[in-house]
Amino acid sequence: MAAKKMNITKPKYQQIAVDLAEKISNNKFHIGYKIHARSTLANQYQVSPETARKAISVLVDLEIVKAKHGSGFYVASKEKAQDFVTQYQDVQTISELKEGLLESVQKQKAELNHFSEILDQLVAQTKRFDRLNPLNPVAFTLTEEAAHLDATISELNLWQSTSATVIAIKHGEELLVSPGPYAKIAANDTILQRVQNFFYP
Repeated sequence: MAAKKMNITKPKYQQIAVDLAEKISNNKFHIGYKIHARSTLANQYQVSPETARKAISVLVDLEIVKAKHGSGFYVASKEKAQDFVTQYQDVQTISELKEGLLESVQKQKAELNHFSEILDQLVAQTKRFDRLNPLNPVAFTLTEEAAHLDATISELNLWQSTSATVIAIKHGEELLVSPGPYAKIAANDTILQRVQNFFYP
């Protein structure tokens, strides 16, 4: 069973801080612009005043925004806002790459397990088939060096000599199935392997 993909999200206040930093770096909020944290931001992002305050605190800690006592918060640095956005995007990219890599490893592991299961089933079925079919035919081709060539099956006393039955003879492009006693064995014919020792003593 494939592992479910995990959705990784950042805290809401951090998302707001990044969004504000992007607006500062894009000159939507210029240097000296006053940010109303508890009222405007809370309503704009549909969060509590406390979450909005945390977002501003992040920007203050990074010196992107400065707090003026009794007055509010003001944009202080576009460059630091750009640095923060770039760093955040890099971290996001690394997280996505790690997540993608882990997902790929999980898929490969699942495929390998599936392949292993199929291989085990094939081996088990092959063994069971061999047990149920001890006379499973294997073909081999006669050469000019074979003994008893140009003789019929009846003349060779093949069954008496090998306890085997020829189920087919392939001569050129012709396949003779269930050959009778008068079928003649010739060089380059393909027959059952169980009688190989008879022709190559």
